[in-house]
Amino acid sequence: MKFDLLTTDANSKARVGEITTDHGKIETPIFMPVGTIATVKGVHQKELKEEINPDIILGNTYHLYLRPQTNILQKAGGLHKFMNWDRNILTDSGGYQVYSLSANRKIKEEGVKFKSHIDGSYHFFTPERAMEIQRAIGADIIMAFDECTPYPCDYRYAKKSMHMTHRWLDRCISHFEKTPPLYGYEQTLFPIVQGSTYKDLRKQSAEYIANAGAAGNAIGGLSVGEPAEEMYAMTEVVTEILPEDKPRYLMGVGTPINILENIALGIDMFDCVMPTRNGRNGMLFTAHGTINIKNKKWEDDFSPIDEMGITWVDTEYSKAYVRHLFSVNEMLGRQIATIHNLGFYLWLVREARKHILAGDFRTWKDQMVKQMDKRL
Repeated sequence: MKFDLLTTDANSKARVGEITTDHGKIETPIFMPVGTIATVKGVHQKELKEEINPDIILGNTYHLYLRPQTNILQKAGGLHKFMNWDRNILTDSGGYQVYSLSANRKIKEEGVKFKSHIDGSYHFFTPERAMEIQRAIGADIIMAFDECTPYPCDYRYAKKSMHMTHRWLDRCISHFEKTPPLYGYEQTLFPIVQGSTYKDLRKQSAEYIANAGAAGNAIGGLSVGEPAEEMYAMTEVVTEILPEDKPRYLMGVGTPINILENIALGIDMFDCVMPTRNGRNGMLFTAHGTINIKNKKWEDDFSPIDEMGITWVDTEYSKAYVRHLFSVNEMLGRQIATIHNLGFYLWLVREARKHILAGDFRTWKDQMVKQMDKRL
């Protein structure tokens, strides 16, 4: 993997860059649609490519390990071939699922024992096993195995967990270097900064991760319930330390406003289930605020979903029609909302890129934040 930093904004830390892997170029800043179980929910790959057009999507190690299972993915020739996706894929390590399965897992130095949410069967993830699973999945960018601490988190626990994440990283790197890629193209390992919302721990972790010398770095353990101000404060601490010539990935973030504010702090890569999950529940993101399309006020509003026409659904369908689809529980409504939201998120990061290059990002960002912070 190669990263070229093309420019940095004069009035913020916002950056424009380009990541190149064996599956093509990724223009940053970038938002990665979440394809948890070998699909971006409700969207055909054809629509994903032609309408939303992301350079990279995300897959989930824990879910793909359970279904369809890694032996099936290996027989298919890897996740790219299995799901017919010829662009970039990033996989998380399973660490976030360990966090979310708090009632059904046990963490120790060797790894994590957890119970499947599907059938109750027990499984054991170690750093080494996480590397082997992600080799079998075949993503272009893979994550080190870590523990994502909850919010709020006791300082002593956060510190202990952070040091264990660092030891796990060393094991991940060692095993990753011993295991070759399976499908004829290179894979790149990103370590993950942890430390909860404690400035000194975030600083320690960022220094440890920077010293690992990886081709890119991730920031985890944020967007887990902490106030946005704390997220931004921790991001700022970390981006001051992580190397400028490597891409920075803020995991699981976030709202459109979160994304713009973190771009201003020097983040290059984002992912979040919000555009797809919220879309399925009838919330549409626009440049002028959010719309709950289920509300009665849209019942006889025959204007387009979004007059900007970011994707084809925005001008093909009216608000009244999409509201009708939701009111009769028609799956097409959820599909339209998902395509719109993903299209909006990709439009947003691409507009940010244009404004960074033009030199007026800060002014544009501040105006967009005001506009988007409304309920329509």
